[in-house]
Amino acid sequence: MERKIRVLVTKIGLDGHDRGAKVIAYGLRDAGFEVIFLGVRQTPDQVVNTAIQEDVDVVGLSILSGAHMPLAKRVLEKLKEKGGEDIIVLIGGLIPEEDKQPLKEMGVVEVFTSGTDIIRVAEVINQHVKAEK
Repeated sequence: MERKIRVLVTKIGLDGHDRGAKVIAYGLRDAGFEVIFLGVRQTPDQVVNTAIQEDVDVVGLSILSGAHMPLAKRVLEKLKEKGGEDIIVLIGGLIPEEDKQPLKEMGVVEVFTSGTDIIRVAEVINQHVKAEK
């Protein structure tokens, strides 16, 4: 029996608005993924430590605070430091269009903005996780 794709969804940084992250977490769970919801106000270290401990395939970061560039960079750096460079990182939230490409160049697989269909998120996860395995 094949293991379900494991996805960690969390709010990173000081923002406590979690509705969008919860919608994504529930939607991915309903789409057949195993989802771990870490909650709000997480630090990059907390996210990475949990991702490694839980052996996740994907980290989904929800960021509305405007600190997406430094937070994403820190998560990606910590994943590499801890041997988790094979974990796919996705970002969702209020991300300006001009920041999407720099985030991808940094190593983020995809950037989703408000209103993205959960089916699209699931497709991206399936495409990239299966490509990695």
